[in-house]
Formats: sequence, structure tokens, C-alpha cells
Amino acid sequence: MLVPVRCFTCGNLIADKFEDYNTKVKSGEEPAKVLDSLGIKRYCCRRMLLTSVETIQQIIPFYEAIQRRHQEVQSELE
Repeated sequence: MLVPVRCFTCGNLIADKFEDYNTKVKSGEEPAKVLDSLGIKRYCCRRMLLTSVETIQQIIPFYEAIQRRHQEVQSELE
């Protein structure tokens, strides 16, 4: 996941807390309590973690499709 290293607004370091945040939320804990336990009090920093989207998983299928198409074209040319 490409999480910003620092908060865009205040500059606090947040990337090191993202993995802990994700594992705790996936285990069923409430996101607000997890953020409090990690020491993320400012709403700007909370926003950075809450709104991060894993875009790489959305991009990989397109990359794979392009690679397959490239291989098909190469095989047709040969």
C-alpha cells in the first residue's frame, strides 16, 4: 500500500502506524479506538489513515491485461 509517510497538513509521521492500524481494524476493533491507541489524536492525521485506498490492487489487473495483450501481439508478429 502506498500510504503517505507524513500527514499532508501537520507533517506528523503516520506511515509507520498504518500496518498496526490495518491489522487491528481487520481483527474487528473499532477504528476510532485503534487510532486513539496508536496516539493519532489530530483529525488531519486520522483522515490520512482513514481515507487511504489500496490502489495497487486496482491497477494490477490492468497491468496484467496489457502484458497479455503485448504477448499476443508479439506472437502474431512472429
